Amino acid sequence: MTTEPRFMNAQALLELPHGHLRHELIQGELIELAPAGHEHGRLAALITSSLLQHVLKNQLGAVYAAGTGFKLASDLDTVRAPDVAFVSAARLENVESSGYFPGPPDLAIEIISPNDRHNEVREKVEMWLRYGVRMVVTLNPQTRTVTVYRSLNSIRMIRGEGRLEGEDIVPGWVLPLAELFE
Repeated sequence: MTTEPRFMNAQALLELPHGHLRHELIQGELIELAPAGHEHGRLAALITSSLLQHVLKNQLGAVYAAGTGFKLASDLDTVRAPDVAFVSAARLENVESSGYFPGPPDLAIEIISPNDRHNEVREKVEMWLRYGVRMVVTLNPQTRTVTVYRSLNSIRMIRGEGRLEGEDIVPGWVLPLAELFE
């Protein structure tokens, strides 16, 4: 049995009742996402906490928690929600406080769940980059690795005693992998 895709715009997505599933829009098509597992949530909280403390202390911009929608395209609306996101202070001016953030974050961090397929993760990374995210980070708890994408040609893998750094996107932010993968 196949189900017909559901199409809607960003406003209709925003008005959906909150339930057990999370949702995103890809070119107007409603995508249902299962809730994250406990390890995924723990890692997202650790990253968010570290990033938020640094950003607030240095007045660099805003950090967004999992589930925050970023409206990447209109007409056939696309709204995606990374596990952790950062937007620089300069881009926060004149942004309305209601609705989805208009445009991409500067930094999008995605935590790979055990049921995520490699091609789905790759497609999401490619989409973030195509819509203007300056740095995409994927974190794989199973392999204890972090991959940093600045473009599809600029990819760096970090493992072991390495550290995730904010580079020029979040200057001065450093998170040792040992703190994530205890």
